[in-house]
Amino acid sequence: MIGKKLKYMRVKNKIKQSDLSNMTNIPKKNISQYENGKLQPTFEIIEKIANKCGYNIEFVSSNDKVNSKTINLKDLW
Repeated sequence: MIGKKLKYMRVKNKIKQSDLSNMTNIPKKNISQYENGKLQPTFEIIEKIANKCGYNIEFVSSNDKVNSKTINLKDLW
């Protein structure tokens, strides 16, 4: 499922896999495998791709909202 979201963000912004690879230093083969569900990306990879495509990752509940820019994920571990 996350692969479809990553592909959606990339295609919506008219970014080729090869260009995204250059922008993120993630091998094009890995981007393809993420999008096809053959390889699971880490949260850091998801965040990197989302940011390069102009998206932020947010966690929303009924009474709270945080995003990857306002929370230090290392504090959660």
